[in-house]
Amino acid sequence: MATISTACMATAVGSMPYTDPKQAMELVLKYLPSLPIWPQLPKRSFLESMYVQFTEGLPGVKVEGDKIFVDLNEDMDKPLRKLLEDYEVKAFSKYPVKKDYAAGLYTFLSSRLGAPQAVKGHITGPVSCGLSITDTEKRPILYHEILSDALARLLRLRAAWQEKQLRTVCSNTMVWVDEPYMSSFGSAFISISREQVLSLLGEVLAGIEGTKGIHCCGNTDWSVLLATSVNILSFDAYNYAQTLSLYPAEVKAFINRGGIIAWGIVPNDEANLSKETVSSLRDRLEEAMAAFTRKGISIKQLTNQALVTPSCGLGAISPDGAIQALELTSELSAVLRKKYA
Repeated sequence: MATISTACMATAVGSMPYTDPKQAMELVLKYLPSLPIWPQLPKRSFLESMYVQFTEGLPGVKVEGDKIFVDLNEDMDKPLRKLLEDYEVKAFSKYPVKKDYAAGLYTFLSSRLGAPQAVKGHITGPVSCGLSITDTEKRPILYHEILSDALARLLRLRAAWQEKQLRTVCSNTMVWVDEPYMSSFGSAFISISREQVLSLLGEVLAGIEGTKGIHCCGNTDWSVLLATSVNILSFDAYNYAQTLSLYPAEVKAFINRGGIIAWGIVPNDEANLSKETVSSLRDRLEEAMAAFTRKGISIKQLTNQALVTPSCGLGAISPDGAIQALELTSELSAVLRKKYA
């Protein structure tokens, strides 16, 4: 893995509220030139929604209108064997994400990126994907041992394929695993053990050779995610900064091994965006970091090993709101880099 000097660099989570990938890329290049992302465009097509985008080829999967499910009436023995064979020989070239599923990725790969320090991709995690896709009896496939294992292997192959594509435009790559459903881990809504989570996440992360990240946009048991092989922990620092500070020992160990925290300090809802400024967000972020400096992590370490991002994806807000969030992210990054880097 190449060493990337992040030092409060600006980037974003993934989704954007556009249907034209070229329009989305123009904004990425304007506001996130040092660490550009490829834009996910869920409003362009249901195929680009995060719980569908990477699932083509999953045995038994069906997409009908705006629904995705696994048909248990399908004969899945042969496709399951084929997936296992491809997984065992790391045949990720057979598992591309097609253009209909990710127009933003293909536009990104053909864009003039300049000289970024790194490029960022993303893939939906096995826990969130497994809870969102149900079978014909409305049961999440996460609770099918064979299907959940198959999903994790498919996502591993897709992550490896994506990373190879990203390396055609920049040798330094980041691929983040998006796990919003981890915010329900430990609740009555999810019946899954810590060991299962670590096993499923470990499977997908093993397909990423470069910098690995995990994003969760709610409160969770952060010790679980910090126990994985990730190099970047991305979280909603605008709403949940205090929850991460409850794990000082784990965060300190993560930072000391070179881990990077992506501080999602710029809100992704228009009500909060309308009342925030670069100055107010800087104060909010420094207050959040202070909770860690009081527990023995230096501000220099925190800021050197930091990214600045919106709190989550921008796909659900208006185009004007997305521009405002990206502008705040970019300007806040510049202020922090001038002060700390």
